Amino acid sequence: MFTRIQRGDVTAFDSFYEKYWEKVYSAAYKRLQDVGQAKDVTQDVFLQLWIKRNEIAIDNPAGYLFTATFNKVYNVMEKEKKYVPIPDLLAELWSNNDKADADLLYHEFLVAYEELVQSLTTSQQQIFRMRFHDDLSTAEIAEKLAISRKTVQNQLGKAIAQLRSSLALIALLLSQR
Repeated sequence: MFTRIQRGDVTAFDSFYEKYWEKVYSAAYKRLQDVGQAKDVTQDVFLQLWIKRNEIAIDNPAGYLFTATFNKVYNVMEKEKKYVPIPDLLAELWSNNDKADADLLYHEFLVAYEELVQSLTTSQQQIFRMRFHDDLSTAEIAEKLAISRKTVQNQLGKAIAQLRSSLALIALLLSQR
């Protein structure tokens, strides 16, 4: 079907859209919890697909759409300073990858993710894990570690900045395999 889309077949694109739009919308809404933002993300994902149809090759439509949605949601969340707990993200990556080697991809992502987290300083690792693995707020982390909330926010910001591009790239690469 994607070859027809690449040739500019609007009917094929409409069929593709009808088949996948609910999954894209649901994934976006699940993360953003905002109908308008989820609709915008869904529209952007399919608009970019149409615009770049001649530049990309899609072997796994669900994997491509998951990655594109992840990236759009990530951009929205970054603008609003919202973040997704990492275990949820990993579980979603695993559940949305319908290839036969999904378990291997999931394992490779976990290994790469863990290596990246290990590259953080000890305090950044601890704060990062408490925030994204345990889903604690910065106030809760500050209380548990007996440090100021501002220190937690600073360390978390540094950790996220260091990991941000690497995690997105790893997710993208593994989902496209």
